[in-house]
Amino acid sequence: MKIAEKLKNKKVTLSLEIFPPKKQDAFESVKNTAIELTSLKPDFISITYGAGGSTQSNTSDLAQIIENSGTTALAHLTCVRANLEQLKSAIKSFKDKGIQNILALRGDFPKDAKEGENIFPSGMNHADALVRILKDEGFCVGGACYPESHPESVNRDNDIELLKRKVDAGVDFLTTQMFFDNDMLYSFLYRCQSAGIHVPVLAGIMPITNANQVARMVDLSNAYIPRKLLAICDRFKTSPEAMYQAGIAYATDQIIDLISNGIRGIHIYTMNKPEIAKAIIRNVDSIIAATNGE
Repeated sequence: MKIAEKLKNKKVTLSLEIFPPKKQDAFESVKNTAIELTSLKPDFISITYGAGGSTQSNTSDLAQIIENSGTTALAHLTCVRANLEQLKSAIKSFKDKGIQNILALRGDFPKDAKEGENIFPSGMNHADALVRILKDEGFCVGGACYPESHPESVNRDNDIELLKRKVDAGVDFLTTQMFFDNDMLYSFLYRCQSAGIHVPVLAGIMPITNANQVARMVDLSNAYIPRKLLAICDRFKTSPEAMYQAGIAYATDQIIDLISNGIRGIHIYTMNKPEIAKAIIRNVDSIIAATNGE
């Protein structure tokens, strides 16, 4: 089923994200994680994609397994280190496996990139070109967005302009990068509305269950860490059990506030840990059901 249809039919959706293994011998473990997550009945499960297609086969295989388990899959596709022929091959693979939904991404610059290397051999250095190809192929297409602006953006206005290009190319919905202060999202949504961006925006939530995650999250997403979350991490960093519980509680509070303020979708970055997704869903399943009139 296409995700755009789910977004039309439900007031609030809940989705999960996993990443495929870099090494083939870990595939079975991630496959079991994916199957376990389908038992939670999310509206869809998103599967990330390695730079240059390094996990292309695993992404499409996991997407097919998820679809065969009765859950909608959203496969990621990036332009980094991929020529046009490789991108078309990946698209054909997704089609052949019955995948209807793709998250179109330019992709981050590889940390091992050499000076003068052509990172985008397809010529697609922005996701809008990939969006157009995918729409022509009949896919439901998602896009990514940054509530606090992409780290490479000149400023917030420029970030919104580039996002509008992607939406105008045919994006059906957007999923945000992780954020830890809901006011950042609300401000971002206001800017989107002012710019004429009206597609559904799904809120990306990353549960911080280990204090050491904070520095990495800032590096990955340019996210602002509220004083409340910093205090939690500082207070419970030496107690893994307490930090785990506090991190679940913080993510739960975020989600309840978002739903209360009319956010259409919650997207949980699971880090391939089903127990985290289970704990959060247990806290909010009745809230989501009531919002959807179930």
